[in-house]
Amino acid sequence: MNQPQVLVAVPIWNGAGALERCLAALLRARVRARWRALLIDDASTDPAVSDLCRRVLRSADHGVPVQLRRNALNRGFTANVNQAIDALAPDEHLLLLNSDTLVTSGWLDQMLASAMEPGTQPVGTVTPFSNNATICTLPDPGTPAALPTDEEAERIAALLASEPVPAIDVPTGVGFCMLVTRACLDRVGPFDEVAFPRGYGEENDFCRRAAAAGFRNVLCPNAYVGHAGGVSFGEERSTLMAQGAQALLALHPDYDRVVVDWIARDPVAPRRRWFVQRWAAARQGG
Repeated sequence: MNQPQVLVAVPIWNGAGALERCLAALLRARVRARWRALLIDDASTDPAVSDLCRRVLRSADHGVPVQLRRNALNRGFTANVNQAIDALAPDEHLLLLNSDTLVTSGWLDQMLASAMEPGTQPVGTVTPFSNNATICTLPDPGTPAALPTDEEAERIAALLASEPVPAIDVPTGVGFCMLVTRACLDRVGPFDEVAFPRGYGEENDFCRRAAAAGFRNVLCPNAYVGHAGGVSFGEERSTLMAQGAQALLALHPDYDRVVVDWIARDPVAPRRRWFVQRWAAARQGG
């Protein structure tokens, strides 16, 4: 019973400014779930990153176990994910959290609730709403928005949590903030380092393998996590996205069709409309 229920893994490569905000929010956000944090510094070249991680480790204020691993050589995002999988205790779920995210109060509780929903199929992955998360973007999945302020993110999260609804099936999770259940990991195995060594496409591949193994990929419509986007890869981003898309289609030729069909059905539309109406009313009310 003393073992945390969730390992929150934060792969890191440079981006000290975004990382500082990410870790401050992570250690500040109020959650009931038992969890611990693993910071994986993938041989960052910015000394400010090492300084920040050391300060976090020295702090006794966060009240949760925090560990740091620093790779001697840059191994790539997917290898960092698999490092985190190897570090899991037998009863832990894995939460992948990008270093440019902004979590909010209750975020992990809401995601776990979606993961534990009863159904004919077990849940394998859970992704929250965000300002910048492709199909899980709120309010417009086609238009990423700027990272909200801490206060605004908390207000959005509180609104979503005020009227919770069941999880919504999606064709793939989004790796900026994705909970992977232990049962899914045990069945599906690690992320594919060979096809996706640097990142982009690795979570989509995992989610399609999870679906093939009988697991649901779901959006948690009651949680919100901000996401700056693109911080870790910098100028490599466009190249990595193209390479990842090519590798993904080679492994899952039906991937684009599955996503296009889901977008056409748009099962998230009612929740987005609800949010837009309630958010506008809340802002008008002060």
